[in-house]
Amino acid sequence: MLSAHQLHAKGRRDPLLPPTSLTVARGQLLLVTGDRQDQRTALSLLLSGRMKAAGGQLSWDGASRTRQLRLAAALVDSPGVNEPEEHLSVRDLVTEDLALVPRRYRGALLSGPWLKVNRFEDIAGLWTEQLEPGRRLGLLTSLALANPRTDLLVVDSPDRHSPDELTWLPRLQELAYDAGRPLAVVAAVSAVPASWDGPVAGIGNAVPAEMLMTGPVEAAPEAEDHETRFETEVAK
Repeated sequence: MLSAHQLHAKGRRDPLLPPTSLTVARGQLLLVTGDRQDQRTALSLLLSGRMKAAGGQLSWDGASRTRQLRLAAALVDSPGVNEPEEHLSVRDLVTEDLALVPRRYRGALLSGPWLKVNRFEDIAGLWTEQLEPGRRLGLLTSLALANPRTDLLVVDSPDRHSPDELTWLPRLQELAYDAGRPLAVVAAVSAVPASWDGPVAGIGNAVPAEMLMTGPVEAAPEAEDHETRFETEVAK
C-alpha cells in the first residue's frame, strides 16, 4: 500500500505542492485531481520517489525509505520529465526503456521480440508524437511493467492528451484490477470523469484550515525538465 500524509513540496518562491494525503493499495485505482500541471507533476514525482518532499510522511508497504518506493514505482508519461521525446520512433523508445530494466530481470529483452509479444508491431515505425492517446498509454504502461518489480504505477496527467476518458481510464482500471498482477495505480488528472465512481483525492486536501484563510498564492514554477535532476535530492 502507498500512503501519504500531509505530503508537501517547496517551490523556488511558493509551495510547489500543498499538503496532500492519500492511500492506495494493490488492486486499486486512485484518481487525484489538481487544476495545475506543475502540482500534478510534483505529486507524481513525490509519489514515485523521484523527488524529495519538504515535509509529511510517505510510505510503501509500511516502509518510509525512498529506495524501496523507487524500486516498486514506475513514473509514467510525466510532461517535461520522462514523456517520450517527439523525435523518437516507437522502436527506439522501446529499446531505450528496456535498457533501463535491471540487468538481472532484463535477460534477452530486445525491442523486436518485445514489440511482437506485446502487440505493438503495427506502430513500431511511427514517431511517438504520431501515437493516438490510447495506444500511447498502452505502450508506456506496458514498458513500465517490463520490470517485474513494478507494483505501483504513477501516471501523470493522462487526460492531457484527449478529453475522452476512454483513451486512458479503461487501461488504468485494467492494470489495477488484473487478478494475475494487481497493481496500485495513481493517476493525477485535471478533473474526475463523470463515469468514475471509484476513490478520489484532491491535491491540497490536507491543507490546514488556517492556511486556507490566507488567500491564493502565486503560481509555482514548472517542475524540472528531466527526471534525473531529482536524483541528487532523493539521495540527500
